[in-house]
Amino acid sequence: MRVSSKPEKTNTINNPVIPGFHPDPSVCRAGEDYYLACSSFEYFPGVPIFHSRDLVNWAQIGNALDRPSQLRLPLDARSSGGIYAPTLRHHDGRFWLIVTNVSGDGNLLFTATDPAGPWSDPVRLPGVQGIDPDLAWDEDGNCWCTTAGVGQIRIDPHTGETFGPAHRLWSGAPGAKAPEAPHLYKIGDYWYLLIAEGGTERCHGVSIARSRTPTGPFEPCPSNPVLTHRGTDHPIQNTGHADLVQAPDGTWWMVLLGVRPGGGTPGWHVLGRETFLVPVDWVDGWPVVGELSASMPVPNWPLHPQAAVPARDDFDMPALAPHWISLRHRLSESCTTKEKPGWLTLQARAGSLDDTDVTFVGRRQQHVSCRVRARIDVEGGSGGLAVRLDEQHHYDIEATPGEAQVRARIGPLSTVVASRPLPPGPVVLRIETTGVHAVNDARTGPDTVTISIEEPDGTVVELASLDGKYLSTEVAGGFTGRVIGMFAGVGSVHFDWFEYEPIDR
Repeated sequence: MRVSSKPEKTNTINNPVIPGFHPDPSVCRAGEDYYLACSSFEYFPGVPIFHSRDLVNWAQIGNALDRPSQLRLPLDARSSGGIYAPTLRHHDGRFWLIVTNVSGDGNLLFTATDPAGPWSDPVRLPGVQGIDPDLAWDEDGNCWCTTAGVGQIRIDPHTGETFGPAHRLWSGAPGAKAPEAPHLYKIGDYWYLLIAEGGTERCHGVSIARSRTPTGPFEPCPSNPVLTHRGTDHPIQNTGHADLVQAPDGTWWMVLLGVRPGGGTPGWHVLGRETFLVPVDWVDGWPVVGELSASMPVPNWPLHPQAAVPARDDFDMPALAPHWISLRHRLSESCTTKEKPGWLTLQARAGSLDDTDVTFVGRRQQHVSCRVRARIDVEGGSGGLAVRLDEQHHYDIEATPGEAQVRARIGPLSTVVASRPLPPGPVVLRIETTGVHAVNDARTGPDTVTISIEEPDGTVVELASLDGKYLSTEVAGGFTGRVIGMFAGVGSVHFDWFEYEPIDR
């Protein structure tokens, strides 16, 4: 997956630099290259890895956790469970990735010589408690693991052994909610402890403290929080969970998560928490964060655009591209491009998207307005297209021999919204999301989800137009964003191609 944040023939770049459901970014630099990892929650493969030469244009080069031996997500792993908050670092010629699997395995550490993979099997860290683990090495070679709360313990990253009891560090403003996402750095004469606080909702923020040693005591910045949009009507909200990095010209920048709410009140975000970029200056030994906006001036170093992923996947390759994700696992017998050459074959394991074991292959929705089309053959079963937030919040169109049905699942309510007869043979299914720009009243949703079929002559027949706010985090809860993809309901179904196109203007 390529993400280009520089519009053609302009002097600005777009934020987010990695749009869609890519939260909790952690970035590291290795020579002239930058690598970034994000949380993946209940999806497999886990922890997408991105590469850039300029901090602006990013391309997904793989997923760190792409084998069952690395990522165990049992069928009872809840949505918004799974893999939380990676930290990615480059140290001593290797890449180090530490994550929390909240669905059973706790804190895990992986290594690689090439961030595109393969990554090692996990080193387990039973002595490290808490989520959002961080790694930092001091001048003596000691490795310090700092977790949400904020606590710290010395570890052997090769074996997972811990040394001594964990000790408490600075935890942000007194009484502030959810001190988390700690990152520890040696910059100049100080060790800096960067954290998020206030919760990952509208009150999210970034704060920092410093010390002469990695273990403290830490002195808080007098200007904390150094970044927050709480209490404002800024179009980018929930700003936090940041990581610091030096740009090619030696300046400092911060990657962080944020959301783009739309519609009326309270505002609904549907793409999940996205990865943004913002400049940082240093004044009197403290970071001063610049303006975070949807459009920023082009930086003072050369940009390196990335090759775009084609809009259409014809499933001609033996393996799926890294941007395709499934739920909890992906069994080769349930998902293959080898059974019918040039087609993706999905074999049903469960009856519907309400089930945790549904056979589903999707990609993150990255644009407020987009169009998805797929050609499906359901002669051997039933299946279709879906917009998914979790098992209780999804819209889908399912084709069976002779009929297509549109279904909406919103919390405990599930209904067939529309149906239409289908002719024999493959059919093209279509889902289009359209952002709402005119807010008619406080209840106006952020977008409209239109579900259609295409007749053999290309005529588009709309079956349903649904309010998108019910597939938002503000309604469903949790930490993820929308994923749009293909599923099998009964038997075997075959997909000739899948096409995703942004229609933002």
